[in-house]
Amino acid sequence: QVQLIESGGGLVQAGGSLRLSCAASGRTSSSYIMGWFRQTPGKEREFVAAIPWSGSSTLHADSVKGRFTISRDNAKNTVYLQMNSLKPEDTAVYYCAARPYSGLVTDSRSYNYWGRGTQVTVSS
Repeated sequence: QVQLIESGGGLVQAGGSLRLSCAASGRTSSSYIMGWFRQTPGKEREFVAAIPWSGSSTLHADSVKGRFTISRDNAKNTVYLQMNSLKPEDTAVYYCAARPYSGLVTDSRSYNYWGRGTQVTVSS
């Protein structure tokens, strides 16, 4: 089992920045893929970004490319999502997810483990 705990959400004005953290524990391995998703009421969970525990590749959704950056700290077993130039449409609950197979995929159904989410609210 893998446990994921998100933190760092909050209320910010448009144009501001937030950094989300996802602390992972349990049976993680270097082959895992870590992802960030977001969801608003009545909508499906949306892919934001993904990164492997090893290697330099990353994947970001077009809607956040150039504004958000996913990164990791292997020593701390933590994945981050740096969010800059935030917009009101970025308002959502942000979830951390883990996939125990290789491949930077965007389908939420491919991720086996999920955190409980952290709320991000961007005011205009």
